[in-house]
Amino acid sequence: MIDVDQAPPRARPPHEVVEPGALLPEDAARAALVGRVLDPEVGGPCVVAVRGDRVVDLSALAPTTSALLERPDVVDVVASAPGGRSWSLEEVLADTLARRPGAARLLAPVDLQVVKAAGVTFVRSMLERVIEERTGGDPAAAEEVRARVVAAVGGTVSAVRPGSPEAERVKEVLIAEGLWSQYLEVGIGPDPEVFTKAPVLSAVGAGAQVGVLERSTWNNPEPEVVLAVTAAGAPVAATLGNDVNLRDFEGRSALLLTEAKDNNASCALGPFLRLFDDGFGLDDVREAEVSLRVTGADGFELVGASSMREMSRDLLDLVAHARGRHHQYPDGFVLFTGTMFAPTQDRYATGEGFTHARDDVVVISSPRLGALVNTVTAAEEAPEWTFGITALMRNLAERGLLA
Repeated sequence: MIDVDQAPPRARPPHEVVEPGALLPEDAARAALVGRVLDPEVGGPCVVAVRGDRVVDLSALAPTTSALLERPDVVDVVASAPGGRSWSLEEVLADTLARRPGAARLLAPVDLQVVKAAGVTFVRSMLERVIEERTGGDPAAAEEVRARVVAAVGGTVSAVRPGSPEAERVKEVLIAEGLWSQYLEVGIGPDPEVFTKAPVLSAVGAGAQVGVLERSTWNNPEPEVVLAVTAAGAPVAATLGNDVNLRDFEGRSALLLTEAKDNNASCALGPFLRLFDDGFGLDDVREAEVSLRVTGADGFELVGASSMREMSRDLLDLVAHARGRHHQYPDGFVLFTGTMFAPTQDRYATGEGFTHARDDVVVISSPRLGALVNTVTAAEEAPEWTFGITALMRNLAERGLLA
């Protein structure tokens, strides 16, 4: 990662880049929003619902978001069930972005759910994975390889339905031309890439720092829509996620996927789960527009947008590959659905594309899901992950919430 001394001395904190209210969906008044708040008074997380200008504690009804999402009446509970204490929504959002010590602030909105991710679900990102592999993770060689790969397969692959007979024919042509790749296999083959992104409870929320390994020299954010799925395999909510990725590590070898994807603070989720109800559902997710903005302390700015309509696989197909008779998740799971972002805009040298620098502010947003805002640091310097499953169970027991 680029050293901070290459940037101006003062980095802009998240609350100077984004207004707190921007974290909310544009139709927040009609949205069923669930989250988790770190309450300093109880030393642990509270499951909360957004009701008007208040954030209401629902922990007595469901001590974890995992348990809350399993309730068949979850939408009604979030809307009107009697809750415990409450906080000002405006203050919680502001304190979250400012990372104010000792204040109630948002955490990642999931807890006991396994964090899964689907990869290579957009043609553009699929081609960038091929480029990473062809260059061995060397950004300086990417421009030349990118031109060759796109010229050879870009127009053909973009119209192919994964797993179809046509996809098999394209595969044969690419093998004959010496351009076949394992990333094209999961991009247009019958089986998608589905992997475990992060350990349970390790994800960070809005306002937090996200971590990139210090020795990585080519990396980027991966803005994605994330589904929350019950133990029975039913998608019931959506949120935003940053599947932070080290392109140099994965480009050297796909067997380095875990080191490229799973590091301290390398998974961000939030700010809230938006429940599926009469006004928002899976079809709205399929039509969602996702925006990315990276603001650097060095004055650099990267802006991009993508549409979920460009996915090559349906959301329910991805869920079925993650959960079924072959694999169960008794506490549910969340599923990153893939990204088309693989930024190619040059930052430091011509042809080397984008890579993060310390203090980058990353804003991932979608009109009906709000905005996930995080600041980049080295994974080695991000706050250590210390609150795991044992700590959560102990805290909930001390609060009398596990009876």
